[in-house]
Amino acid sequence: MIINEIREELFRLQDTEYRDFQSKLIPTAGKETFIGVRTPELRCLAKQIAKRDDLCIFLEDLPHKYFDENQLHAFIISDTRDFNLCLERLDVFLHYVDNWATCDQMSPKVFKKHRNELAGPIKKWITDEHCYTVRFGIGMLMEHFLDNDFDPSYLELVAEVVSEEYYIKMMKAWYFATALAKQYDAAIPYLENKRLDTWTHNKTIRKAIESYRVGPAEKEYLRSLKLKDCN
Repeated sequence: MIINEIREELFRLQDTEYRDFQSKLIPTAGKETFIGVRTPELRCLAKQIAKRDDLCIFLEDLPHKYFDENQLHAFIISDTRDFNLCLERLDVFLHYVDNWATCDQMSPKVFKKHRNELAGPIKKWITDEHCYTVRFGIGMLMEHFLDNDFDPSYLELVAEVVSEEYYIKMMKAWYFATALAKQYDAAIPYLENKRLDTWTHNKTIRKAIESYRVGPAEKEYLRSLKLKDCN
């Protein structure tokens, strides 16, 4: 059976030192769920599994028992060449994602050819109730719509996300810091007008200041916009 075969291969590839290191970086996934397979080997295995006729059995076996299986699932989705099939697989899988690593490493290559069709799904993801679905949606906006396909309305879409979830707030800060690097004039009013909560506001400034893509003059101005945290 494909599930048993995959697990046997994962444990064959296991690196226990890497498992222990990795589990500390991803606290939302239980330590017992980590096998400890390095990412290049997981990507290679995902490509092999994707060719199997019984792939659907693995993809439907949710929730997966192991973090490494979630990673495999994410990499298979990332390599799915059919846009509509990719969306279908995402709609099933996203609500089972329980950590930032699986969320952030899931980047469908087919999206680059279908940006015009992405706006609807992204808006749906960003307004979802599940933490990592929202994080994924913001991440896709950051990856695909801060360059030639940029629209200022996307900044507003992210600014309107209200959540106390750490991993959503961190992604919002990452998004706005990247926007400051790529679309400074459109993004800076969100800090000047205090459109973000204090934590996200200050984290955005910190990330932007750490970026080599933001100029010295802009960094100096950003420092002047830092808010006092009342907590």
